[in-house]
Amino acid sequence: MKTQKTWFITGASRGFGHTITKAVLASGDKVVATVRNTPDEFISQFDNNPNLYAVILDVTNETQARAAVADAIGHFGKIDVLVNNAGYGLLSAVEEATTEEVKKNYEVNVFGLLNVTKAVLPYMRKQRSGHIINISSIGGLSAYFGWGLYGSTKFAVEGITEALALELAPLGIHATVVAPGFFRTNFLDESSLTRSSNVIDDYADTVGKMREIATQINRKQPGDPEKLAQAFITLANAERPPVHLPLGTDTLNRFREKTAAFEQDIEDWYEVVTGTDHDDVQAA
Repeated sequence: MKTQKTWFITGASRGFGHTITKAVLASGDKVVATVRNTPDEFISQFDNNPNLYAVILDVTNETQARAAVADAIGHFGKIDVLVNNAGYGLLSAVEEATTEEVKKNYEVNVFGLLNVTKAVLPYMRKQRSGHIINISSIGGLSAYFGWGLYGSTKFAVEGITEALALELAPLGIHATVVAPGFFRTNFLDESSLTRSSNVIDDYADTVGKMREIATQINRKQPGDPEKLAQAFITLANAERPPVHLPLGTDTLNRFREKTAAFEQDIEDWYEVVTGTDHDDVQAA
């Protein structure tokens, strides 16, 4: 018999968050969904399912994050799975974006994730169980021109999750970072993607082309969000979940290309790579 889990999903009003919420409820589990406003309106989209509870949360507000998690615990009694989904994209050359644009992206994608994770962990540590699932990106595994700054927030999520997995394993808590490729969601819409206000003509052949591509492929991406949501359910029910889970053949291919190039660099520069140790270390 399936044990009913309680999920806490951030950014549930659209995109991956909405699709995952729908799939989790269909599986029979409970969901605490965070939205930016009108929780009653959100719940009505799911026919007022009693297994769904919505709370208002701006993930950049640490106090609000703690209150939302406490509210969730008060309502359902526990949180078994945390999905840190809230985030948005920034399409810009590294040089183009303003400091404010970059800081805002980090506030949501990195510090917001940390706010919610730190709010949930005391409860998971007390129950000695749980699973933190952080959503990264294909851009968090390998850089693209135009996505370097956004990708850097996801590189941070990758590193944070790796450390969490090591720190939490003795406590019976799992941590997984999921890196989706290009999925057919609203990510490339204005609601989820910010483009730098500054445009430098010298990047026309790189970042400029990426801006055109982003417009052209919007709503035509290869990944199926509903299949992604089912992958999340499989992940949450796994006895031995992975630390890294790339989703989509585009992500897998991109990562394999990167690791192959990295291995070639090591081979080409092997003497330099291994030649920087102290002499006594080399002798040993």
